Amino acid sequence: MNRLPGDAENAHSSSLGSCPSLRDVHTINPTQLMARIESYEGREKKGISDVRRTFCLFVTFDLLFVTLLWIIELNVNGGIETTLEKEVLQYDYYSSYFDIFLLAVFRFKVLILAYAMCRLRHWWAIAFTTAVTSAFLLAKVILSKLFSQGAFGYVLPIISFILAWIETWFLDFKVLPQEAEEENRLLLAQDASERAALLQPGLLPDGQFYSPPESVAGSDEESEEKQDSEKPVV
Repeated sequence: MNRLPGDAENAHSSSLGSCPSLRDVHTINPTQLMARIESYEGREKKGISDVRRTFCLFVTFDLLFVTLLWIIELNVNGGIETTLEKEVLQYDYYSSYFDIFLLAVFRFKVLILAYAMCRLRHWWAIAFTTAVTSAFLLAKVILSKLFSQGAFGYVLPIISFILAWIETWFLDFKVLPQEAEEENRLLLAQDASERAALLQPGLLPDGQFYSPPESVAGSDEESEEKQDSEKPVV
């Protein structure tokens, strides 16, 4: 018999403990969740994320900057037509800068094809272009005679090497992690909206309370009182 008050207290405390969970459910706002989901889906409908677009712009800048430096080098060494014929038609691995320009074109085509058109979400393409660029530039610096041709013998290989590694860093540490995080947020928002859709119809809105019907016992008592009042007094 002594256990009954303890059990009642435990049931009361458990019911109180369940109240915060209901309050947490009330805090879920389906409209805000749907707005977030629509914003994430709108980003996906764009076809390319903002950070990936920035990466593609940087790859384009890589090509244009190396091209600009190569054109300046052609002008410095005796005019564009004469130097262009010498470096392209009479190509010499040990003294020409034309291959460094072609290396920039190679990086641009591979990276734009992989990460802009195919929307690849892996690092293998950037790893391939960076490895090819690094190996080619190291071999050219060691074997060629670029250092004897002035400042451009230092500038073009160093700039190409630095830009290739900046592209690798930007993709690996900015583009891929941020896109994975946005995808996880979209999945979490969709999961939360599904849970809210399941829980929300069973809950009463704020300010609306449930009033139970009158008890049957009370109605019986009222009917007995009416019968007693209707009995004739002897």
